[in-house]
Amino acid sequence: LRAGHAGSCSLEFDLATNLVGQPLVRQQVMKGVREFLENPNPLKPLVMSFHGSTGTGKTYVSSMLIRYLFQRGLQSPYVHHFSPIVHFPHAEQIEQYKESLKRWIQGNLTNCGRSAFLFDEMDKMHPGLIDVIIPFLGPSWVVYGTNYRKAIFIFISNAGGEQINNVTLALWYARKDREEISLQDLEPAISKAVFENPQSGFWKSGIINEHLIDFVVPFLPLKHHHVKQCIISELLQQGLEVRPGVVQEVADSIPYFPEDEKLFSSTGCKTVASRISFFF
Repeated sequence: LRAGHAGSCSLEFDLATNLVGQPLVRQQVMKGVREFLENPNPLKPLVMSFHGSTGTGKTYVSSMLIRYLFQRGLQSPYVHHFSPIVHFPHAEQIEQYKESLKRWIQGNLTNCGRSAFLFDEMDKMHPGLIDVIIPFLGPSWVVYGTNYRKAIFIFISNAGGEQINNVTLALWYARKDREEISLQDLEPAISKAVFENPQSGFWKSGIINEHLIDFVVPFLPLKHHHVKQCIISELLQQGLEVRPGVVQEVADSIPYFPEDEKLFSSTGCKTVASRISFFF
């Protein structure tokens, strides 16, 4: 693991310069990471849940975070990545998955207490499966003989994305700028969509009932000018010339909602890289 403060400063810089249009995310992630790293004896692991629609930066932020915490980033042997489609595809094998997930986390925390566990696409996770990790998330000293309170758990989900978009839109109609939106504006909508939804991996989960998530991090829908920033970054990354005409054309080729005002990108920055290839 990287040393505390330098890591968090450069993480803050990276989030400020490379993450487009997500002030709330920056604020929540930095608060969580800073408090956690500065505490030599945390009471419980750091548990964050990222919510928002496609292309708004959830995977990007989680990999940025992991890169600052572990020298080899996502390649680190202490970083473990789970995807329901890859690791838990068959509903009828859920009991088997529960057993192996519990053993896997226990084994890795025995090897290294400072491990990170990323759970992708929580909206596709079989309800009930995730509850086997509850003993590892709470404020107890030892679980199964393992001191695990320095671990980090990140849940990533598209669930709640539609509700976040609707709230953002409603506030825009009420003349509240996107940058003024607070966590309090969004929490009830996320809660309803994620924690009270039978289709969600968190459905009736003890993780929610026992309040084990420290930070719920909402990713807002991106506007036209945010998409343009993503296009410029992508062009620079690919070593291509940044031509205003191309930036405009790529930005215009992306679908926006609502139909009349075309305020927010329907796919965030997700399709930017593939669309750029049409112009070069």
